Formats: sequence, C-alpha cells, structure tokens
Amino acid sequence: MGRPPTRPIKFRDGFYLEIRNKGKSTGIKLHRDTKEQMMRTIKEYEHSKDVYILGESKNGKWVNKTPIHHVVED
Repeated sequence: MGRPPTRPIKFRDGFYLEIRNKGKSTGIKLHRDTKEQMMRTIKEYEHSKDVYILGESKNGKWVNKTPIHHVVED
C-alpha cells in the first residue's frame, strides 16, 4: 500500500458519462471523443442503467459544471 496521489486528475478533451445500476449512488465513468459517440453510448445503456451526462472537457476544464440525468422517454 502506497501513498495516495496528490496531483489533480487531468481530464482528456471529450465527453464524459457516468453509468450506474438503477438505484445505486456510484457507477463507472466513460470517456467519448465526440458527441455522436456519446449519444450512441447513451442509447446502448439507457434502458438497463441510469445514465448521467457529466459534461464536456476542453483543455482540462469543464465546459458545463452540472451533471445531467438522462431519462428514458417511453
């Protein structure tokens, strides 16, 4: 067991999603390079998982600050 990292995380340019099991508070974060790839990933997971759009990162900074919960329209 080593010392925890102290350097802040650098986010790559692109779009970030969080995929969670329904009703859970944690999930995995996914990175996609383009908005079209992000939308394809949302369509793949939206019926079985909760999908949160974390936003777009450019030059290591977030373009929008608030995550968006993607809800399936029936």
